[in-house]
Amino acid sequence: MIPLDTLLAFFCAALILCLAPGPDNLFVLTQSALSGRAAGVSVTLGLCTGLIGHTIAVTCGVAALIQTSATAFTVLKLCGAIYLLYLAWQAWRAPSTELKSVGNGDRTFSHLYRRGILMNITNPKVSIFFLAFLPQFTDPARGSVAFQLALLGVIFIVATILVFGSVALLAGSLRRWLKRSSGAQTVMNRIAGTVFGGLAVKLALTKQ
Repeated sequence: MIPLDTLLAFFCAALILCLAPGPDNLFVLTQSALSGRAAGVSVTLGLCTGLIGHTIAVTCGVAALIQTSATAFTVLKLCGAIYLLYLAWQAWRAPSTELKSVGNGDRTFSHLYRRGILMNITNPKVSIFFLAFLPQFTDPARGSVAFQLALLGVIFIVATILVFGSVALLAGSLRRWLKRSSGAQTVMNRIAGTVFGGLAVKLALTKQ
């Protein structure tokens, strides 16, 4: 079993890393500001579900394949970039009136949840980060390394929920202001589209 002090150190490190600006928390920020707090929480849960996939990948050794195989890395990277470009296109073409209806109904939240999963699971940097970060807190002398990696993955997901959930709740307060101004809604849509487009380019140019 991993010592408590090691788990606490890992949890603190995870919180700091989640607070660092990146595509995932920017995604939560923009969606929550545009569509309300519940939408941001839905995206957060989707992103965290994606982290489960990365945790399983690291535990089973698939992430090692992504790190060593240029083809696997490129394919996953391009899939993520294409999806981000799709999000950018949707944001740019969205009329301001859409903001008034987003957030009504479970179908919308389910769509945002799935969107969060896709965005996270198609980012190869997350798998590589997990592969480099998690093993540093394991010790073969303390039992199954696979179990330790799975435990660390769960702790990282908890940290992500805390940080991203807070971002969603705070950013969601902008929703009231956006509802009062169609011009502000258009600007936020353009900003979101620009952010997603920039992230797509950055991901596409990422080297293994």
